[in-house]
Amino acid sequence: MAITITKNNFSAEVLKAKGTVLIDFWASWCGPCRMLSPIIDEVAAAHPQVKIGKINIDEQQELAQEYGIMSIPTLMVFKNGQKVNESIGLTSRETIENLLA
Repeated sequence: MAITITKNNFSAEVLKAKGTVLIDFWASWCGPCRMLSPIIDEVAAAHPQVKIGKINIDEQQELAQEYGIMSIPTLMVFKNGQKVNESIGLTSRETIENLLA
């Protein structure tokens, strides 16, 4: 189950988190984002040790700007608070799992 990430909890949930965090930058009007959502849910179910967060770019414009989000969906992987991987656009479960490796 994904948690909602905002500028208020980003530091605690992502930057100070131990382990792996997968962040999905999305928007409700984005068709590919809606198509990616069930794939993210599958990844979350298969990898319970990975924290999954969703950032709505319409509601969290500061975070989207800070991380240079130009296209959505954008996935970012953080390990122990450091960004280690990124994927832009609709992608497969296999690709997402490779990002986590």
